[in-house]
Amino acid sequence: MESQTTQYLLMIRPVRFGYNAETAVNNAFQVASTDQLAVQKMAEKEFDLFINKLQDAGVDVTVINDSHAPHTPDSIFPNNWVSFHADGTVILYPMFAENRRLERDADIIKKISKRFIIHEEIDLSMSEKKNQYLEGTGSMVLDRENKLSYACLSPRTNPDLLAQWAEITGYQTIVFNAADENGTPIYHTNVIMAVADKYVVICLDAVPKPHEREMVIQTILNSKKEIVDISFAQMNRFAGNMLQVQNNKGEKILVMSLQAWGALTPEQQEKLKSFNKIVHSNIETIETNGGGSARCMMAEIHLPVKVKENID
Repeated sequence: MESQTTQYLLMIRPVRFGYNAETAVNNAFQVASTDQLAVQKMAEKEFDLFINKLQDAGVDVTVINDSHAPHTPDSIFPNNWVSFHADGTVILYPMFAENRRLERDADIIKKISKRFIIHEEIDLSMSEKKNQYLEGTGSMVLDRENKLSYACLSPRTNPDLLAQWAEITGYQTIVFNAADENGTPIYHTNVIMAVADKYVVICLDAVPKPHEREMVIQTILNSKKEIVDISFAQMNRFAGNMLQVQNNKGEKILVMSLQAWGALTPEQQEKLKSFNKIVHSNIETIETNGGGSARCMMAEIHLPVKVKENID
C-alpha cells in the first residue's frame, strides 16, 4: 500500500513570477497586484521563507531554480504538470494555459532521477491537441492509501482523461461538480479539499448537487477518515489548499499558508493540531497573483529513493 504522505518534495524557486492572464480566465482566485515589478521580489522572499520553515521541520525539499526563458510565470506551482508515484512512475499532464505547458521540463525529471528511482514516464500532454486537460494534483486530490482520486470537473479537468488516468494508475475516481458562492465553477479540486491520513478538509458547500455531495461524504467516511468542513469564506482564503507531509522522523505535518491558518476557527485549529503538527507561512503575494497557495507549490515525490552508493 502506498503511503499517504512523503517527506520528499519538489519545489521551484520563481524567477519571473507574476500574474498570468492566460490562467486568470478560469481562476477566480487571481488578482493582479498594481506593481508587477515588485511581485517577483516579494514572491522570492516568500518562497525562501517557506522553504526554510519546511526544512527546519525536517522535510526534505528538492529546490530547483526556474529559468528566465521561456517565461513561465506559474512555474512555482509544479504539482500541476507532474506527479511522482511509489511504483516509480512519473506522469506528465496536459495544461490548459499555453504558457504553462512550457513548465514541463525534462531537465527537472533528470535531476529528480539522480536521487530517486524512475521506472516509467507516462506523458498525457498530447491531449492538449484535443483541448483536453488534466492538471495533476490540482485537478485530482489523491487518497493514495485507498487509491481514490477526488476530482471536480472544470475546463482544466476532463472526464475522459480522468478515466484514462484511472485505468493507468488503478485508482477509483470520485467525480463531481463544484462551484463557489457565486456559482462560478471551481478551477482545481485542491482548492476545495485536502486529503490527509486520518481526515479530509473540505468545503462541502462548494459541492452544490445534493447527490454528489452525499457521494463525496460517504466515500470519505467509508475510507475511515474524519471530515473537517470549511466554509466558502475559509475556502476563499485557501483553507482547502493544504498538504499533509511527513518529516525525517516520520512525524506528520500539515502545511498551509498563514492566510489559510488565520481563516480557521480556534476549534478547527485545535482539531487539526490534534492530528499532526502544523507549518504555515506567509505567501500572500504568491496567493494573490498566482491564485494558488501552499499545496500548489509542493509536488510530492513518492518515488523509491536510491541507495546513497548509487548516487553520483
